[in-house]
Amino acid sequence: MMRSVVRGCAAGAVGTTVLNAVTFADMALRGRPSSQAPAQTVDKIAGGVGCPVPGAGEARENRLSGLGGLSGIAVGVGTGVVVSLARHAGLRPPWWLGGLATGALAMTATDLPMARLGVSDPAGWSVTDWVSDAVPHLMYGLATYGALLVAARDQPDAGQVKSRTTGG
Repeated sequence: MMRSVVRGCAAGAVGTTVLNAVTFADMALRGRPSSQAPAQTVDKIAGGVGCPVPGAGEARENRLSGLGGLSGIAVGVGTGVVVSLARHAGLRPPWWLGGLATGALAMTATDLPMARLGVSDPAGWSVTDWVSDAVPHLMYGLATYGALLVAARDQPDAGQVKSRTTGG
């Protein structure tokens, strides 16, 4: 099981890198600013649990921005671990469905807290807003699930023991 956790961390990191690259490319192409939603979400969560982010002015905003980015990494790596453990338990959809489901899981893990905290209202998003959110998460899902498949290729399935005489 520990191998599955490690594979999930690595695959989630691959997917997170792809998501960030797609998001930054979109920002560069369209000239749009970075989203403040992750920082706002961290701010609301921290305040809600009685541990507000310290500081004032620009220093506090920078802390929130950094914490927002770190929260995205945590969601990306954590989703990779969850999906890897699901594969370890026997859930093995085809690559395209696994990638789609992994992306949808990460998107839900990101957007649901923002919606529940009132940071963003997906019901009011435009088509462009949805595409800007869905495409990077889809790319995340495909990269993460693909990395899991590649990492697990040489590993026996759960419960399977390789034969010493036949190699299989």
